[in-house]
Formats: sequence, C-alpha cells, structure tokens
Amino acid sequence: MNLETMNYEVRDGVAHVCFARSDGANTINPRFSRDLRDIMLEIEWDDRVKAVSVTAAGKVFHAGGDLKEFHEAGAGLPKLASGMLTDFHGGIYKMNRMPKPFVAGVNGAAGGAGLSIVSSFDLVVAGESAKFTMAYTNAGVTPDGTSTYFVARHIGVRRMLDLTLTNRVLSAQEAEAWGLVNRVVPDDEVDAATAELAQTLADGPAWALGHAKQIVYAGFDSPLEEAGELEGVTIAKAMGTHDGQEGIAAFVEKRSPNFIGE
Repeated sequence: MNLETMNYEVRDGVAHVCFARSDGANTINPRFSRDLRDIMLEIEWDDRVKAVSVTAAGKVFHAGGDLKEFHEAGAGLPKLASGMLTDFHGGIYKMNRMPKPFVAGVNGAAGGAGLSIVSSFDLVVAGESAKFTMAYTNAGVTPDGTSTYFVARHIGVRRMLDLTLTNRVLSAQEAEAWGLVNRVVPDDEVDAATAELAQTLADGPAWALGHAKQIVYAGFDSPLEEAGELEGVTIAKAMGTHDGQEGIAAFVEKRSPNFIGE
C-alpha cells in the first residue's frame, strides 16, 4: 500500500494502524479517506489479522474535517466532499461488516468526523483527558462519518441530538458514562492499553469473536425471530470449529483452552 496519512503493520495477529497526519491534527481530507479505504481492504483480505488496534500520532486523535483544505476548494467543495465521503464511509462500512474486532485508542480529542469514526469502532479506550464533540453545526454543516447511525445507537437519540445541536463537549468520563467509550485509562497508557486489548482478542477464539460481533450488530436491527435464527445458525457453526470444540472441552476438563483462531 502507498499510504501517506497512516502507518500500518501486522504483529502477532494484530493489525496496528496509526493515524499519522499529526501536523494536521489527523483531520480527514481525500487522501486520508483513500488511505482508510485501502487499509480496510488490506485487513479484510489478510488472514493473519485477527484483531485491529487503531491509535493516532500527536496530541489529537482526530480533529474532524480539514476545513482549510475545504475552504480552498471553493465552489468545488461539494464534489470534493462527495468523493471523499465515498471512500471514508466505504472504509467504515467494511470495518463494521468484517468479522474482526476493531479497538480504538483515543488521545487528546475526537471532534466532528473524529467522533464519527470513534463511534464506529467495536471497542474504544480513551485517555483520561480526552474530549469528544460533534462540532459540525458550528461550521454550518451537518453530521457525516456514519455518526447518525452509530452515535445514536450507543447513547440514544436524545443525547445524540444534544451533541449535534449544541456541540456539547464530553469529557472522557462522561463519554464512558454515556456508553460512547468502553474504558478510560491514564493518557500515557492509551496506546499500550489499546494494543493489549487488541492482542487479547487476537489470541482468543477469533472465529467466535468475529462472528459474535456480526450477530450483535445484526441483532440490534432485526426482528426478534430473525435475530434468534441468526444466533442459532451461528452458534451451531461455532460448535463445529476447532475453537468451539476446544473451548467446551477445556471447560469440562477444568483447564485453560488452547485457541488457534479457527
């Protein structure tokens, strides 16, 4: 891959992604969006990857859109934004649909599209001084980055409207209490805690974890019977995998399981 705004490497079953546009507060522009799409394609087809850790260089996780570049586009901005969001949203769609868990580590701030992408991760670790804000309407625009889907589901419609219409800023502790992040750690431990959590997932029963992710998302939007049927089909398949049979045997034999991710 020819990446300009992100770094990528795979170690011990974990894909480590780092937003590396720190001189621009890791803001989204067309290049950032293409890099995100390309990384998601790479992760999707790399069988070595069992889980993903996403962190950011610099003091800000992701400050939203690159408003300076948007301003310079002038009358061409709507076309630029449309193409950019095709890649940005496409990358998020792939991240959500593939059976691999994604963990984000948020340092500094996540605003605008930064908050949007944070909401699309499966698990989120935040530094204790991290801040979260929608910010879109402050710039006279409306939300993007799939935030209207994910944020509302995580925190509820009324709180989503509060964030969207008032641009309220949430502390890390408030974000955890609202259900926007999973855990808060000291600022200097964010990257390590994110990588450690992703490694724990990668070392576990990868097939079961990935497909559990999928049925949770599917079940949220499904009628009761449809959700139950998908659960039944998926757990039956899990019971036929190595890790499914090994996990059951280990429980019965009162020992630690030896998962191989299959």
